[in-house]
Amino acid sequence: MIVVKESRDTNEWDDFILENDGHPLQLSGWGDLKSKHGWIADRLFITDNDEVIGAIQVLTKKLPLPFRAFSYAPRNTVFHVKHAEGLEAVAMYIKHKYKGTTLSIEPDAEEFDKPEKWTKATNKVLPAETIVIDLQQTEDAIQAAMAKKTRQYIRKSAKDVEIKQVVTLEDIDKCFDLYRDTAQRAGFALHTKEYYLDAKAALKDHSPIFAAYIDDEPVAFLWLAISGATAYELYGGMNDAGQKYRANYALKWHAIAKTKEWGLTKYDFGGLISGGVTLFKQGWVGESTTFAGTYDRPLSPFYVLWSHALPFAKRTAQRVRKVIKR
Repeated sequence: MIVVKESRDTNEWDDFILENDGHPLQLSGWGDLKSKHGWIADRLFITDNDEVIGAIQVLTKKLPLPFRAFSYAPRNTVFHVKHAEGLEAVAMYIKHKYKGTTLSIEPDAEEFDKPEKWTKATNKVLPAETIVIDLQQTEDAIQAAMAKKTRQYIRKSAKDVEIKQVVTLEDIDKCFDLYRDTAQRAGFALHTKEYYLDAKAALKDHSPIFAAYIDDEPVAFLWLAISGATAYELYGGMNDAGQKYRANYALKWHAIAKTKEWGLTKYDFGGLISGGVTLFKQGWVGESTTFAGTYDRPLSPFYVLWSHALPFAKRTAQRVRKVIKR
């Protein structure tokens, strides 16, 4: 018999996620961060005759009537949700608890066998297209797949900058300043600085930050979330000096090499969007990776309004989805 049980033991939860190659956004720290900023985190074990067959962390945002709530499971590994009956049990658990409009999931896989009653979402949360590097390759093999200019810029920028892991609050503050400047140039919104400090506190060692320095001052940074298998880029930024010396090349290669050294098997660039950043990312591999995408389990008659009809509903849905990662 399939039963959904809520986990209140974060150590037990994280052990399961880490031991089963779960994504870092399924770790308890990510749920704790979101819980401090307007979401509710449910960590759910799926059991069959008392044997755990899967686990899924669901984030829920309360919404005004008639929608009530939006629930979302970020980058859940297919292993954790491949059992269709178990996934349906999770959807019914969330429906009963929050009486919301939908449960959205985004499998951390290129293919997903959609269960009955689920639908491909018209709105997405995280980009389906990204760059993924297989860290089980040798470093020579990883570099061989890069564009020639990418390899050249890695070598050149490594001579001009020093790469270090960020450990002090003072340097985290400086990285936030870089991120704020980057956001202003690129035209995207940020959370408050407290949000990012909370992210570091919640994820702890599962959230390493690397920075490129010139004259002991950071000029570029890269902030990751990591699990036992996956390194996932959360945030990154660079100032004019960093751009001049192409610090992001040496910085990203350092992060890739370091996470490989730590024994991780996959490095995810965190998605592709249009513009120069995408061109930069595409220089690191021969081809991009496209994940299965976003899938919804409608939980109320208002799902049609949420996903298709009313302009207000669509603006609400898009606004909720945009703030999940950033």
